[in-house]
Amino acid sequence: MSLPPVILVNEKDEPVGTMEKLEAHQKGLLHRAFSVFVINDSGKMLLQQRAADKYHSGGLWTNTCCSHQLPGEDTPTAAHRRLAEEMGFDCPLEEIFSFSYRAEFDNGLTENEFDHVLLGTYNGPVQPDAAEVQAHKFLSLNEIREELIAHPGNYTHWFHIAFPKIAAFIEARGND
Repeated sequence: MSLPPVILVNEKDEPVGTMEKLEAHQKGLLHRAFSVFVINDSGKMLLQQRAADKYHSGGLWTNTCCSHQLPGEDTPTAAHRRLAEEMGFDCPLEEIFSFSYRAEFDNGLTENEFDHVLLGTYNGPVQPDAAEVQAHKFLSLNEIREELIAHPGNYTHWFHIAFPKIAAFIEARGND
């Protein structure tokens, strides 16, 4: 089974080609991705625990949803598509910031992503796809901060980078 292609980009997020997802991670090539963070009206953030058999970072806790844009697909469309597929709901999303990061994993794969971060608010039921998500929970921003200090190895690499920025944005806006 071949995985869908990812969009290869340069450091300015300009497309330079496409490549099958696993190959891009094996070669560690910079590609476009997105991370969705969802909070509820109480300011608690919805986290997911990645399914144990994911190709990397299996069993780790992270933001609500993350994935890759398909060739020809803009970031908002991709984010709404994957939020519905992974978590079983959709909600309005706003792109807040982007960042690049590189992380090498023990299995030989490398995440080298230009990551677009989106934020949404949602208060309804969550029905995650068990093939993607092992568990989910809502935590306050302070509970997440405490968790990151007490158990940093339980969270994905990109979550450690994106969470402080998104939390600062949420708090500045007055949702915590």
